[in-house]
Amino acid sequence: MAKLSAPKGTKDILPAESYQWQYVEGLLKEIATDFNFKELRTPTFESTEVFARGVGDTTDVVTKEMYTFLDKGGRSVTLRPEGTAGIARSFVEHGLYAGVLPLKLYYLISCFRYEKPQAGRLREFHQFGIEMLGTTSPLADAEAILFGNEIFKRLNIGNITLNLNNIGCKDCRKAYNEKLKAYLEEKKESLCETCQERLGKNPMRIFDCKSEICQDLLKDAPTIFDSVCDDCKNHFQQVTDVLDAVGVAYKIDKGIVRGLDYYSKTVFEFVSDNIGAQGTVLGGGRYDGLIADLGGNDAPGIGFAMGLERLLLLAGESLPTEDSRPKVFFIPIGDDAKKAVLKLVYELRSKGISAEFDLNSRSVKAQMKYADKIGAEYTVVVGDDEINQNQYPLKNMQTGETKPVSPDALIQELL
Repeated sequence: MAKLSAPKGTKDILPAESYQWQYVEGLLKEIATDFNFKELRTPTFESTEVFARGVGDTTDVVTKEMYTFLDKGGRSVTLRPEGTAGIARSFVEHGLYAGVLPLKLYYLISCFRYEKPQAGRLREFHQFGIEMLGTTSPLADAEAILFGNEIFKRLNIGNITLNLNNIGCKDCRKAYNEKLKAYLEEKKESLCETCQERLGKNPMRIFDCKSEICQDLLKDAPTIFDSVCDDCKNHFQQVTDVLDAVGVAYKIDKGIVRGLDYYSKTVFEFVSDNIGAQGTVLGGGRYDGLIADLGGNDAPGIGFAMGLERLLLLAGESLPTEDSRPKVFFIPIGDDAKKAVLKLVYELRSKGISAEFDLNSRSVKAQMKYADKIGAEYTVVVGDDEINQNQYPLKNMQTGETKPVSPDALIQELL
């Protein structure tokens, strides 16, 4: 019978790797707590309309990459390709806009996109993100950016570039799209088939095209950054003023539009040259119209998302490598010893001490080798003599030193 394997674009996180995942996830939650963000968990799948309306029906995510299917009730549902639309849907459905605002949320989720697998990009991937809902303040934009910056600081990741752009409000983009459309109209036949469709529906999406020909045609195109209104310019200036005040370096990249339709005004990306061509590690921006698009009361928002696979790939050697290991390994000899050891093991575990014993009836010599392989700090061999004398030999596996202690003293020693 043929050996089964994980589906293309998915990956098992093995025990040797999961320690680093837990470390990074713990660090992200720690930073979220420091910034006063609370976790919100949404379903793995949503009504397809949530993403069509929220993400945008002209985006690559919706038109090419989503895992969409009919459930047994004939309803169209989609495995979430990103986190923000689901958060926004939950915000509307549960009336969270009626509570204390701004609402500061974070999420740790798995996402699904049908893309070509490559380093740091899978079809099932893991995402961390934050959302601030209910504020138009430029300070919120700056706070989202500073949160992202803090992640790279605490993981000691260098060579990260922060790129910013101002893509304006809906009114700015309406005027700009006409200008961009006029510029590209005479080049329409040279655009790829997808971008020819985009030209009529949403010309800014052409900036997301991977085709070198399309990108070359955009080199001299007008930019949205130079076409925004005075209010949007002022908003963006206040964001950069905060970054200047706290000493966070950034670059203006007029080509950033982000791949999702809900963004407005401030958009940003943290980029690294150390993970190949797909160098964006974290990206986000403001989305003042998303809540209304999903049927809720108008509530502005700002947020970001980052792929954990890319983050771990980038962190590399800066992550801890030592996996968890048992504090003590017991080797009982005889039935009475097994009963005494089991009682002691479960007592130690209840006190938060990792204790282990053999489950495979190995010889004493084989158990000692096994204890060494799993990295036990101490071993204790218990037989009838040890039970009668109430003295258990506690052996330090690093130094080889052994000292006899009573069961009660053993617990205190390990604590």
